Amino acid sequence: MKKLIAEFIGTFWLVLGGCGSAVLAAAFPELGIGFAGVALAFGLTVLTMAYAIGHVSGCHLNPAVSIGLWAGGRFEAKDLLPYIVAQVLGGIVAASVLYVIASDNAAFELGGFAANGFGEHSPGGYGMTAALVTEIVMTFIFLFVILGATHSKAPQGLAGVAIGLCLTLIHLISIPVTNTSVNPARSTSQAIFVGDWALGQLWLFWVAPIVGAILAGWVYKYLSPEK
Repeated sequence: MKKLIAEFIGTFWLVLGGCGSAVLAAAFPELGIGFAGVALAFGLTVLTMAYAIGHVSGCHLNPAVSIGLWAGGRFEAKDLLPYIVAQVLGGIVAASVLYVIASDNAAFELGGFAANGFGEHSPGGYGMTAALVTEIVMTFIFLFVILGATHSKAPQGLAGVAIGLCLTLIHLISIPVTNTSVNPARSTSQAIFVGDWALGQLWLFWVAPIVGAILAGWVYKYLSPEK
């Protein structure tokens, strides 16, 4: 239960910090943080939580991470569903808090609410194929870095830095394509509030990250079977 509470709080922080920066600060008049600021915000949420709850739950904050770690032999199958439920719930509660904050501004319009999408809902107008490839590849690299940075032979104490910077870089690359998911919990939390097209396209942001994560788990396990 302590691990699940930690995952709930950690995913809450990831969605509130990352999506919150996109909704509240990305295009703020004159002083908006833009794509680069949003990318950094997502990286910082993982970096900070890695040191806050890494020793409690492993700081997955993401169903794809949990599944990728399982595929890589680092996580037990029996813990997958509880972790995923905790992560999704943490994301939904964070999106609820973000909605309460944002909607208290008279000028607020729900719009995309930082939801992930493709086609006309991609920030750069990228289609479904580009979205699929992007999410699979970016999640693959994310899990590859996680598995390497947390390996017993990796430099100790620096995993959080490597993982946080990796997520920042992933966002810098892929925000224009899909608004960057690589995390089904993050995608679900925003899609619930947007509804309509966001829920209709949500399948991609579950399937692609999970495929990328499993592939990374298998590849890294082959390269370095030791834990």
